[in-house]
Amino acid sequence: MPSQILLATHINAPVEKVFDIARNIDIHIESTKHTGEQAIAGRTGGLIELGETVTWRAKHFGVWQNLTSKITELEYPHHFTDIMVEGAFKSFTHEHYFYPILNQTMMRDIFTFESPGGIWGEVVNKLFLSNYMTRLLLKRNEVIKQYAEAAKTPSITDF
Repeated sequence: MPSQILLATHINAPVEKVFDIARNIDIHIESTKHTGEQAIAGRTGGLIELGETVTWRAKHFGVWQNLTSKITELEYPHHFTDIMVEGAFKSFTHEHYFYPILNQTMMRDIFTFESPGGIWGEVVNKLFLSNYMTRLLLKRNEVIKQYAEAAKTPSITDF
């Protein structure tokens, strides 16, 4: 049975800026530096686009893992979805929504995932994986918020 994480983050920046920062590979790496995450194949820098994949390598729970995700939907600047095409999960879908509110943005994440292992995977989700993934997404969103609310739009040379 899939687990789902729902998050909403208010950001004091225009929706277009937030949308581009959220799909920026370099900023994603910055937000997950505590896991040593790197983009090692597919799109490895800049803005990921519809149909593109990225393969991430990161250390989670003391184990180096690879995960490949693909952008399957993209409607600028309101929504994009990435799905896992290869990795440790049985499946995951991460939907990103961006709602303009005056000159600000409400960013909403819907992260749906399923662990392998049937009933044991569900136990792992309930015991710690859901909390771990929530913390990872909250950290990512905080970094997106910091970059978006900065005076200038970040560029690749800022990394």
